[in-house]
Amino acid sequence: MNWNLVKLQIIELLDKHKRITSVAEQLGLKQPTVSFHMKSMEQDLGVGLFVSKAGKVHLTEAGQSLNHYAKKINALAQEAERVVKEFDERGSGHLKIGASYVPGTYMLPSILSAFSKRFPHISISLTVRTSPVIKEMLLNHEIDVGVMSAEPFQWAPLIGETLCEDELVFFFGPQHRLARRDTLYPELLKDIPFILHGQESSTRTMTLKWAKNLNVDIKPVMEMDSLEAIKQAVLTGDSVSVISKLAIAKEVQRGELTYRPIPQNPFKRYIYFTYNEDRIRSSFFDSFFEYLRDSVRTL
Repeated sequence: MNWNLVKLQIIELLDKHKRITSVAEQLGLKQPTVSFHMKSMEQDLGVGLFVSKAGKVHLTEAGQSLNHYAKKINALAQEAERVVKEFDERGSGHLKIGASYVPGTYMLPSILSAFSKRFPHISISLTVRTSPVIKEMLLNHEIDVGVMSAEPFQWAPLIGETLCEDELVFFFGPQHRLARRDTLYPELLKDIPFILHGQESSTRTMTLKWAKNLNVDIKPVMEMDSLEAIKQAVLTGDSVSVISKLAIAKEVQRGELTYRPIPQNPFKRYIYFTYNEDRIRSSFFDSFFEYLRDSVRTL
């Protein structure tokens, strides 16, 4: 089959928009041209890739299988163009960063703002998702680099370089009865109202591993996906939760929250600079890594 990127872009965009008119507009093509490419792909492969329902175009099971690879190839092509442009002598380019919630919310905004002032010709986009999602985005070449909180990992072909430890702590209000204790013991938490993080959270995973490891029967009263929502719930109630020290630094400084180390916790979490080893590391790419590493040291 005579493949070209236009055909693969059509597959991916049809899956997203479901309308030929939208695909044609986004690619700058005429509708008959898009239809021609659709028929050409089906004829070359000898299998139906598209089906029309209620004025929309859907991918068949075979079309979905092709789209799986189309996304990867399209992402690689876009990455290749970005990487080559990084070698532009003017130093211009675009960096796509993905981050998990703690570094993406409490660490990167100020660092990226300062980086942009120093390198004004480099544009930056930041996507904040859970660590597993950032991992998948790196594997699929949807982002250039990831900055995420995770336990030590081996996710070939991803490479992780440690920036700093991301210490998890129990936190609560300054008037909470646990605040009177300098050291917590596992048995003290058995009857405390507890707020769990959402299902996809690495903090939740580590919290439950810790409780199981020490046979602690924590009593969840709520489950929340948002770090800020968890903080507000703890601020206004008598609940306890687990959070990164980075996420409550300002509230602790203002005396609104306090924390204690997690007792007998064997699990460590770190903030990593991660990238796909298949990506070419240009001087532009390395400049960002060096700036990030130096900035984290001063936090």
